Amino acid sequence: MLFYKKLSFYKSFTMQDMPKLFIIHYSLFTFANANEQNLTAQLRDIKPLLEIPDYSFYLYWGLIGFFALLGFGILFFVAKKFWENRKVNLAKMYLERLKQIDWEDSKHAAYEATKYARLLTTDERRKELFSQLEPMLEQYKYKKVVNEVDQQTLNQFHLFVRIADESI
Repeated sequence: MLFYKKLSFYKSFTMQDMPKLFIIHYSLFTFANANEQNLTAQLRDIKPLLEIPDYSFYLYWGLIGFFALLGFGILFFVAKKFWENRKVNLAKMYLERLKQIDWEDSKHAAYEATKYARLLTTDERRKELFSQLEPMLEQYKYKKVVNEVDQQTLNQFHLFVRIADESI
């Protein structure tokens, strides 16, 4: 029944009434459109939100990284300085070993003197003195029984030690 009423309502309009109906609906549409345009015209002076770049996060971590690297660098150089100061001067140690040689056991003393004297020969003067001392010490090595060290060999050895002590 409702359907019949709607159908009869539409049939009651003639073709002449149709343009009037269309004009009414069209005018309502244009009014709504004009009203919408009016609102957008009023809002044109309000600009949309701008995105402001925020680098504080990167700046924060960059500063933390910079100070961490700076701290590690300072720590490295301080540790390196302590390590260098901690090192034993090997030349001084070899010289002390040469001075402590016991000449009572001439075979062992000749081997020890040759070993540490060879380690101390770094410049030309000490190389020349060592080349003179080494053949003198050779007669006390490589034998089962050796004699006591003679005075000439001891003098040459003490000359080498004195020259090595002056240069260190």
